[in-house]
Amino acid sequence: MDWQAVIDSLPSLGDGMISTLKLCALAAFCSLLWGTIMAVAFKRAPRFLQRLLHIYTSLTLALPLLVIIYLLYFVLPEYNITFTSPQVGVLALTLYYAPYIAQVIGSAVETLPPGQWEACRVLGLSRREQLCDVVLPQTLPQMLSPLAGLMIGLIKDSALLSIVSVQEFMYAAKQAISATYAPLEIYLAVALCYWLLTSLIDWLARYFEQRMTRYRRGMQH
Repeated sequence: MDWQAVIDSLPSLGDGMISTLKLCALAAFCSLLWGTIMAVAFKRAPRFLQRLLHIYTSLTLALPLLVIIYLLYFVLPEYNITFTSPQVGVLALTLYYAPYIAQVIGSAVETLPPGQWEACRVLGLSRREQLCDVVLPQTLPQMLSPLAGLMIGLIKDSALLSIVSVQEFMYAAKQAISATYAPLEIYLAVALCYWLLTSLIDWLARYFEQRMTRYRRGMQH
């Protein structure tokens, strides 16, 4: 085991990890935003728009992420629609994960008893008050665990972006292997970093879920 190869590659691997974190943070934000918009549109948008969103969701859930990456990077330029490699990465992850997020949000909101919505209307609560005082305190604990799972999947799937030359963590690992000829050591280090990162997200989700559940129970009593 030549761990010196890993030590020598730490600067490039560190840069790759930083790029991955930035890309995944942006993709996670865009996915959450687009997924939330989709969840609202499924309830309130005109019927034709809902049908379009259902078609988009069905297509996205049926396709592997790799196919979406190839479509954005190799097919769209044939129609004079060109994105940079990082843009393809963010867009592909957003398009792929937003429908899952919309389903999580929609399922959580549907668990609210209908009487609570009627009570909100009787009390004259504004949309913001309904969201902050009624919806989020009850649904967010339910959403944290599945959303964290989706974010972990997003981070792991970001490794696929190296095939279109996105200079993220896996891309940096391949470059380091080409320079050091130590694939076992480099890939072990990469696997450890991914495990630590995803474990941190899982722990944070469970921590906040427990805190919010206790807070909700305290409010009920």
